[in-house]
Amino acid sequence: MRTNDFSKAPPQGQASAMFIGATRYRSPLSIVTLSFTWYRMVHDMKRMHGYCWHKVYWEFPLTLGTMAFFTDRDALLRFARSRYHRKLMVWVTDGTKNARAGYIRLYSAEPDGYSNGIWRAEANVMAHIDDFTPLTAEEHGPPVVKRVRS
Repeated sequence: MRTNDFSKAPPQGQASAMFIGATRYRSPLSIVTLSFTWYRMVHDMKRMHGYCWHKVYWEFPLTLGTMAFFTDRDALLRFARSRYHRKLMVWVTDGTKNARAGYIRLYSAEPDGYSNGIWRAEANVMAHIDDFTPLTAEEHGPPVVKRVRS
């Protein structure tokens, strides 16, 4: 069901700003060294106003990434200014002695989206939408056709 009320969604569903980033570290020793400051940074992040949720991911061989969700862009940017985040970014970007590559992307959620069942604020309903969301070149999306296979 289409909605703009995500008050019953899990924390990441209530967020309107998202950070995704990853760093390819130079060696396993770099990752061990990182952990000393990283745990402090996460501790502070979780206590910050506007923090919703985060997840860390791993890509072989030496890439660690993070997805973090905040209530709004200002909360995300306040986190970026925090002391341990700044300390880690200075360490990561110290030439290539600690890391070989990295990226950060910031995303903003559209005000409208979809929710169903217990995560739906308007009613506890599990239901499909009648029409697909229109593409940029469409005025209206096509109807959702429910086909029954025999």
